Amino acid sequence: RPANAAPLAEAGRLFGRLAHLLDAVEDQAADAASGAWNPLTATGTPLTEARRLADDAVHGIRLALREAEFTDGRLAHLLLVHELPRSVDRAFGTASCGHAPTRTPEPRGAFGPPQGPYAPQHPQPPHGPYDPSRGGNPFGGEPPRPGKRGFWAGCAAAVGLCCTCKACCADEFEGPWSGKKREGLCSGCDCGDCDCSCCEACQCCECCECCSCCDC
Repeated sequence: RPANAAPLAEAGRLFGRLAHLLDAVEDQAADAASGAWNPLTATGTPLTEARRLADDAVHGIRLALREAEFTDGRLAHLLLVHELPRSVDRAFGTASCGHAPTRTPEPRGAFGPPQGPYAPQHPQPPHGPYDPSRGGNPFGGEPPRPGKRGFWAGCAAAVGLCCTCKACCADEFEGPWSGKKREGLCSGCDCGDCDCSCCEACQCCECCECCSCCDC
């Protein structure tokens, strides 16, 4: 669909920015300990600003996906609207709802804001919702716990969920980034004798056609 080219290109650009940011956030402590170069440290970008930019990217991806037309957009919605914000929360040691509105301040920092129709529309005060003067963790939560998936490992897990149809057909599956149990998209549907064997070669969700799954 030619009309999807612009919004999907923008979603991909913002996804790349988000990957760069979260990789830098997750590696910052280890990079400091080993003396390795880290873009946040090198540019003097505080975590509050990195979080704002990450939230901007997630918000822009959500807006871009709204403009794209999918034959069945449930899987993209699950992974990019629900799970992607959780990967941001994990990187910064916070927790929030995947549908929580994102409100962001005016552009600041070394990375710059999203541009075009996907830029944030509701400015906040300079410090945004996170005031560094309070001390401690500026995000009010625990730091990311070791042993759980980082951003890139979560991306690999998301691809696996797509190629195995677990996100669609399993009664429950682990979120690719959060690791929390989630219900499959068709877990509440009456699929009769369909065992999802029609899901092969990464053609995820086509099984819902053979078993007439509901619009869950």
